[in-house]
Amino acid sequence: MKAVAYTHCHPVDHPDVLLDLNLHEPHAPHGHDLLVEVRAVSVNPVDTKVRRNADPAGEPRVLGFDAAGVVRAVGPDVRLFHVGDEVFYAGAVNRPGSNAELQLVDERIVGRRPRTISFAESAALPLTSLTAYEALFERMGVPRGGREPVLVTGGAGGVGSVAIQLLRLLTDHTVITTASRPETRQWCENLGAHHVLDHSGDLAAQAKALGYPVRFVFSTTETPRNWVALTDLLTPGGTIGVIDDLHDADVTRLKSKSGRLAWEYMFTRAVHNTPDIAEQHRILGEVSRLVDEGRLRTTLGRHFGRINASNLQQAHAAVESGTMRGKAVLEGF
Repeated sequence: MKAVAYTHCHPVDHPDVLLDLNLHEPHAPHGHDLLVEVRAVSVNPVDTKVRRNADPAGEPRVLGFDAAGVVRAVGPDVRLFHVGDEVFYAGAVNRPGSNAELQLVDERIVGRRPRTISFAESAALPLTSLTAYEALFERMGVPRGGREPVLVTGGAGGVGSVAIQLLRLLTDHTVITTASRPETRQWCENLGAHHVLDHSGDLAAQAKALGYPVRFVFSTTETPRNWVALTDLLTPGGTIGVIDDLHDADVTRLKSKSGRLAWEYMFTRAVHNTPDIAEQHRILGEVSRLVDEGRLRTTLGRHFGRINASNLQQAHAAVESGTMRGKAVLEGF
């Protein structure tokens, strides 16, 4: 089967950073696995981080943690899907990825893709939707009821773009987000943000100037750089949810406010086969329904063409640049 993989860690401008290969097809699905014919994929920051830092020691590793496709075979324990079903999912970081014509994936982390949008538009949604939903409503405990401000940093990124929409659709909270360029600011406003702060300036001062006490902060990017500002603007007893690395950020800044740090790692359920692993199937079902009802928008930002090494290299470079609006998507082999 056709696949795009890497054999050594290289910077994104290296000629062999990603390779077009012909690999053996996956074995017949066992247990809860589906064998999916991949139609479209998207590129996330996790793709670039793994490629830069996890050397496969010469063995080709297929990346890709978002896909939309068609079920071609099912394992003996599968109960949620049938051959021919159109699906979307984010996969698992400890299994071969979606940058291949065929992929095995556990049905319990798979959803039926929205039927009102394309495969490419569907592939833009799974990882970011799961991350945003789990972070806001499970890890951080943002209530569905009530009216209070929630700050989402990096609103034009993939996760931020979904988080804005979920907060507007599922709560009555005031959505505050951040962006630094006119086009990204407009993107956030179009998605429903009530206020857009400039994250290149003094975030704490801007937030306080709005006059809202901020009890929930969802930091989707550049957490170490923004850490002092985020802990300054957080109200006592508040929560900061993070999805990136803290590095040398001083967590003790939360102590005087009895603040809470809430980690979100979307792969936790799949990697650890948690008892509630099928919750991801349910969340993706809700996302699909919201899309088909015309309430949730795809966050496809740029289509990079067919799934091959050259186009994926360009998509990786765009994601690494930190200037993407929405998601980088590729379609077809």
